Amino acid sequence: MNKVNLAQKLTMFETHWDPHVVASYNDNDVMVVKFKGEFPFHKHVASDDFFLVLEGEVTMDYQDHDPVTFGPGELVVVPQGVVHRPRAANEVKVLLIEPKGEPNSGDADRQAAPKPHI
Repeated sequence: MNKVNLAQKLTMFETHWDPHVVASYNDNDVMVVKFKGEFPFHKHVASDDFFLVLEGEVTMDYQDHDPVTFGPGELVVVPQGVVHRPRAANEVKVLLIEPKGEPNSGDADRQAAPKPHI
């Protein structure tokens, strides 16, 4: 029942592609993360993927769809089972929502981030 200052939370870490949990609701983690570069193509078999850009610009590449570029105040929901890859030429700050325990790497050959609470 306390407020969360996303800008302040984002100052607490410098790494990219490492989501940090700032709140939880209905068995979901609400996370902030910084992106830069390309994440591997992957999919989440049992859950959708929610991305809301806070600062910067993200391009979401899809295996079977044209890429979508979105910026501050814009969001993309990637449906479960859809192969995708977020990428950002410059650092971007994003709010993510995923079910608790869902690895951020999906089925990619990349080790999932630990998702610490901050």
